Amino acid sequence: MTSKRRRYPVGIQTFSEIIRGNYVYVDKTDLVWQLTDYAKYIFLSRPRRFGKSLLSSTLHSYFAGERELFEGLKIMELEKEWTQYPVLHFDLSGAKHMAPQDVRAELGRIIKPYETIYGSEPDETTPGMRMAGLVNRAYEQTGRQVAVIIDEYDAPLLDVLHDDQRLFEMREVMQEFYQRLKMLDPKIKFCFITGITKFSQLSIFSTINNLMNVTMDPTFSAICGITEQELTTVLHEDIELLAEKNELSYDEMHAKLKLQYDGYHFSKKSEDTYNPYSLIKAFVYGETGSYWFDSATPTFLIRQMQHFRTDITSMDNIEVPSTAFDKPTEAMTSALPLLYQSGYLTIKSYDRESDLYQLALPNQEVRIGYTDGLLPTYIGLDSSEVQTGFALKFWRALKKGDIEQALRDMQAYLASIPYVERFKKKLEDVSNAEEFYEYTFYLIFSMLNVYARTQVKCAGGRADIVVWMQDAIYVLELKVNGTAAEALQQINEKNYALPYATDGRKIVKIGIGFSIETKTMNDWIIE
Repeated sequence: MTSKRRRYPVGIQTFSEIIRGNYVYVDKTDLVWQLTDYAKYIFLSRPRRFGKSLLSSTLHSYFAGERELFEGLKIMELEKEWTQYPVLHFDLSGAKHMAPQDVRAELGRIIKPYETIYGSEPDETTPGMRMAGLVNRAYEQTGRQVAVIIDEYDAPLLDVLHDDQRLFEMREVMQEFYQRLKMLDPKIKFCFITGITKFSQLSIFSTINNLMNVTMDPTFSAICGITEQELTTVLHEDIELLAEKNELSYDEMHAKLKLQYDGYHFSKKSEDTYNPYSLIKAFVYGETGSYWFDSATPTFLIRQMQHFRTDITSMDNIEVPSTAFDKPTEAMTSALPLLYQSGYLTIKSYDRESDLYQLALPNQEVRIGYTDGLLPTYIGLDSSEVQTGFALKFWRALKKGDIEQALRDMQAYLASIPYVERFKKKLEDVSNAEEFYEYTFYLIFSMLNVYARTQVKCAGGRADIVVWMQDAIYVLELKVNGTAAEALQQINEKNYALPYATDGRKIVKIGIGFSIETKTMNDWIIE
């Protein structure tokens, strides 16, 4: 097959530019139309780089009556009137990492272009007053209600989550801006607000009583992102081109994309959804990579995980009610809501009888990026050093089933780590050391995209680590200042391997003894 050039909208989040520039576009305008017909005030949360800004821009063009942009798209079968409304579209993404006074100035900056159209009044001295004045004048001058679109409404707040005083000051600024919306109700045609998190104490949630949160509504679960069906139809040609570049078959390339970028679900009945940013980047660069993590794990998320002492080893299988993760940011008692809202966890299944959701890491890209971000924080290691100095040898030994060699590699690696002071102190205590080594094993396996869990329950107790490989299941018990024989005896006496007896894969039991003095593995027994 001869490759031909396709234009991909990398970094382009403006609907009109994508259509006029003949960029690849996945048509979701039928859902856009349904959204505008669903309610007057709508809130939608999605992870970063998941298409919220493009959706906001599409709504902007729709309410501005830019009919020519929608020719040939699904919405043309649904919309007949194409009335032009004044649109006020505020993008707050530029207000990140700012002090409250700077956020106030940034709000003024994004308001100013509309004041050149609709005018301003000298007594409008705050962002909220200026925004209200715009709505009033736009309504008066056009005789039509106004569409208000606020993209990334929570951007100024995310970096101050850990600081109560700064969060209070920032909330004051934002409340003054948002609280005007309810007072303007008769003059508003439609109001759409996007973000990552849900700050319930902001005025948009406390004063707009009829604000509809469609974040987990099955009707709109596919409004952002690229579904399995869209990938294999609209983007079928793109998979073929990528397969050709990588010397793979179409099916092999599709499977690789699925492993790397699929796995998101945003409701009880959600289609398989791919990360759109990473998928498009893979088509552009001609190879799969961890593109979503170009800017690393957000610091606000790591801070919250540390604040709530998050068990990072539990992320692959969490069963909870929706109230545990679809929760206002201020009411968080764990980092779970933020992990879900940020896209580090997603819905994997829903049990109607118990009304419980299973949450897990969505895909390989998230698993590896999440691990890279947490290695320095949780065990003091740099992911690039782990990968170049040790992981490849360890992985090759595992793949060959040479567990003896894999453990020798791990022993040598742990002995070579120049631990910083806080981790040296941690390793002096036996219980802390066992937790540290569990985290180390878990994060290294996760970085290699090997499914591992710690403290795995069974009838006899809890196995320290269970690792699932394609052809084998490994049950590991660690003993700090103990022997490998003692560790293996515990596996056998407590029947840690029994739950996997009928799995069909080979079961391997490994007892490992660690030394506090040498800070590595003393001995091991494989059975």
